[in-house]
Amino acid sequence: MPTTLPPSIFNDVVGPVMRGPSSSHSAASVRIGRLARDLCGGDPERVLVEFDLHGSLATTHTSQGSDIGLFAGLLGWEADDARLPESAAALRAAGIELEIRIVDLHDPHPNTYRLSLETAAGLRRLVALSTGGGMIEVVEIDGAPLTLRGDYATTLLEVADDGRSTLALLEQNRSIDDVQLAGTQPTLIAVQAQAFLTEADLAALPGLRSVRQLAPVLPVRSRRGLTVPFLHAGEMVASSDPTQRRLSDFALDYECARGGIDSAAVLAQMKAILEIVRGGVREGLAGTEYEDRILPRQSHLFAQRLEGGKLLDGGLLNRAILYVTALMEVKSSMGVIVAAPTAGSCATFPATCLAAAELLEASEEDTLRAMLAAGLIGVFTATRSSFAAEVGGCQAETGAGAAMAAAALVELAGGSAAQGLSAASQALQNVLGLVCDPVAGRVEAPCLGRNVAGAANALACANMALAGYDALIPLDEVLDAHRQISESMARELRCTALGGLSITPTSKAIEARCNGCGDGALQPK
Repeated sequence: MPTTLPPSIFNDVVGPVMRGPSSSHSAASVRIGRLARDLCGGDPERVLVEFDLHGSLATTHTSQGSDIGLFAGLLGWEADDARLPESAAALRAAGIELEIRIVDLHDPHPNTYRLSLETAAGLRRLVALSTGGGMIEVVEIDGAPLTLRGDYATTLLEVADDGRSTLALLEQNRSIDDVQLAGTQPTLIAVQAQAFLTEADLAALPGLRSVRQLAPVLPVRSRRGLTVPFLHAGEMVASSDPTQRRLSDFALDYECARGGIDSAAVLAQMKAILEIVRGGVREGLAGTEYEDRILPRQSHLFAQRLEGGKLLDGGLLNRAILYVTALMEVKSSMGVIVAAPTAGSCATFPATCLAAAELLEASEEDTLRAMLAAGLIGVFTATRSSFAAEVGGCQAETGAGAAMAAAALVELAGGSAAQGLSAASQALQNVLGLVCDPVAGRVEAPCLGRNVAGAANALACANMALAGYDALIPLDEVLDAHRQISESMARELRCTALGGLSITPTSKAIEARCNGCGDGALQPK
């Protein structure tokens, strides 16, 4: 079995580019759906989706976009497709029958998708996890355990025998990065490489019963022999003096190694992300409308009072609040956003970074470097803990976003890598234990306020780090505490709409009013 591969800034942290309320729901489910479609070789005829009664999806699959994302993926759409809100209707129009069941499964992961897909060729089964921030892991196909993360072109082979002879032949092919032998009835072999096996490759293999091609769904591919200069903040500090380098220098070293590209290509990828963020802020400030949301447009009210001098002097923070609100309104209106690190926390870091860059009149490269510095904090988070609110509550989303934003602000102010780590550590310490309890199960409130609070947290911690305040606890140890708190947090407080603000009388009343909004998803039977 393959080992866990190092995170990529563009796979795991700053992305995906998407529409929808939640990256771990509406973006990850698109990717799972696309892999399931490839497994079928096209449109399935019937699909059964099973969610565990005890997981988060049992209560949030409709309100947080798991359904519309999964339907879009089954149709072959991308996560930023403008048709995403209509995916349920499009699925029905395509003649695909779908049923959702809530079943007592006791799956170990709260975001587990169990799909049974019928085609003219037979029944295929896929079990996959949404692991946070849009990342996924396929853990089982047709009852056989394996590990696929969507970062390779995967050729799935079904062979007539035990697969050992086929495996021996495949291991001689130097263009293959990974081979997994899974199950015996039938025997499945998953071949992962930069490209699918060719006709010539397949002709040399004995006893093939079927061949399926699963296209990669992540922007940054993995490869055999992949190494990175460090995986944790402590390893980074040990590799080079963090007081003499910027955090973005380390980030460039890391992502160049992870992606197998040069620094110019890394900066170009981040520039494309920055343009989406800028476009989102402009769209939000211009005004958004969407029927199926609980919060109205509000950013224009803040803008009017800010321009009219009617607000308390907040300097950079006021501009950050304005931009955070604008981006969150775009997310809630199904506009295109960047999950950075998640859709629920899509505004804390990008909006704060953009606001600071504008006020400081930072160069384009300095702005991109600040975003990379934030991305590296996200890599450390993904390595030692999780972005998934279903795993760790809101400390995993806006908490990580605040830590990333703090590092970005230090970078824009000319601070060192050591100061960036200090700011990130302080920001994350301030939100340990923060629960995820969305009102009416929607990723709008208290998410808006927590993104704004994350911006304020980031600004305070950046200035404290620049002034020399001692964070006391190293970032790695804070992330370990972050993970430990996640593991001990009650299920009801981890994005299930079963605790906290989500079960207040007002939240329940809003939920009842929202039940008839929009086309909606196919309802479970």
